Amino acid sequence: MTEPFGQRLWNAVAAHGPLCVGIDPHASLLESWGLPDDAAGAERFGRTVVEALAGRVAVVKPQSAFFERFGAAGVAALERTVADARAAGLLVLLDVKRGDIGTTAAAYAQAYLDPTSPLCADALTVSPYLGFGSLQPFLDAATAHGGGVFVLALTSNPEGPQVQHARTAEGRTVAGSMLSAVAAVNAGQSPQGSIGVVVGATIGDTAEDLAINGPLLVPGLGAQGGGADDLRRLFGPVAPHVLPSVSREILGAGPDPAALADAAARAGDLYAAVLR
Repeated sequence: MTEPFGQRLWNAVAAHGPLCVGIDPHASLLESWGLPDDAAGAERFGRTVVEALAGRVAVVKPQSAFFERFGAAGVAALERTVADARAAGLLVLLDVKRGDIGTTAAAYAQAYLDPTSPLCADALTVSPYLGFGSLQPFLDAATAHGGGVFVLALTSNPEGPQVQHARTAEGRTVAGSMLSAVAAVNAGQSPQGSIGVVVGATIGDTAEDLAINGPLLVPGLGAQGGGADDLRRLFGPVAPHVLPSVSREILGAGPDPAALADAAARAGDLYAAVLR
């Protein structure tokens, strides 16, 4: 069995800093890069980001939807982007936000975490709102293959609180129950567990316990309005586990690989200084 994702991520952050960079071939970005809005353009986009950032950041996060919109050719482009990134030594967190039950969840887990799958990544995002227990196939696959799982907990979209702030029969918030469940899975693992959560930088203040002994993926930075002050305010005690995620702020510097690398270096230095 390969080294657990939590350890591999810890090592990558120690070597390259905590920054996670999205790979989002949005139509507007493809246009600004002078690329066609098709599968070939998405593939060229993804492989350029990989070329620019290999050896410079800890993690890249391809957004599957921006590839899937081109059908089978787009999924093939995603496969090549993921394979290139992993071959270059980058950790790949595939942003797919899957969530289902039983054998269907197990099939999704096989698709994204089994090394025999052409879409195998180091970790993926999942939605727990069919119940935390529905995630068990993902957790089992992560354990079997040394992968990671990032559970949506406190997301940055304005609709999130409708579900995440709702109270369970025991009186705690739904988000709090998810954080507690993740902490239980990660208990006793060092330097951290392999099950992370997603906590948006723009959620405002929270009374939830973010000490899950695992990675905290933090989107909502840069173009989405979150900044260094939000990281400092929300995550002070758990700063070593924070993975700031930035996309447009860096991708907008393309298509020149050197410009992408420079933008990533600036963002990485900023967030590393806050979290240090």
